[in-house]
Amino acid sequence: MAFPVVNEELCTACGICVDDCPSACFDLEDVVKFARKEDCIECGICADSCPNGAITMED
Repeated sequence: MAFPVVNEELCTACGICVDDCPSACFDLEDVVKFARKEDCIECGICADSCPNGAITMED
């Protein structure tokens, strides 16, 4: 199982991953926070959509 991990140093809080996530797993604060692991369907859309490479899928 792989879940998104946000690198806060690379995150610019653009919100693209928040908008693209089909499961609404993220919160947008000063940076993006992966907030609801139980709702994540492990699709990787968030990692693919991040223009800064701030999200990776990890076990």
